[in-house]
Amino acid sequence: MMVQYLRKSILTDLSEMLAIYAAAKQYLHQQQIDQWQDGYPDEESIKADIIKQRSYVLICDTRIAAVGVLATQGDPTYAAIDGQWCSSSHQAYVAVHRTAVSEQFRGQHLAQILMSSLMTIAYHDGFKDIRIDTHPDNLGMQHVIQKSGFDYRGIVWLNGDSGNSRNKRWAYQIVLP
Repeated sequence: MMVQYLRKSILTDLSEMLAIYAAAKQYLHQQQIDQWQDGYPDEESIKADIIKQRSYVLICDTRIAAVGVLATQGDPTYAAIDGQWCSSSHQAYVAVHRTAVSEQFRGQHLAQILMSSLMTIAYHDGFKDIRIDTHPDNLGMQHVIQKSGFDYRGIVWLNGDSGNSRNKRWAYQIVLP
């Protein structure tokens, strides 16, 4: 039986995390998905996530199997939506960003475990409104998001740039009871 748990990432995880993101970028490229093809996420942003203590790693036995970020400061990308966020009494929300599974662990449904674990941490930290977005062509991530209970809410644009189709993202939300 494989031991699995989520923990905050630390700076000594950086090289493994960079390798996971590099492989994820290549995987998206092979699928002709124009997401993460411009250098993002880069070492600086990944390191900043670790320092801000908002980056997490899913450990399987002793290896990093997946990575993800919980951003609690609000996301300017979500300020405007072509659609509508579910109204709730919870004004603060957490955004799930930069999730990726190591290529050595693909096909083991760990993205689902990562998502569930991140949602648990968000709930434990007092956030019931959880948001996430992904590229319109990233059907695998859309499947994980929807299987995790998120509902499609509309379209958001990275950097508020609705004139550039490369910045178009499908937005999802779940409000936990």
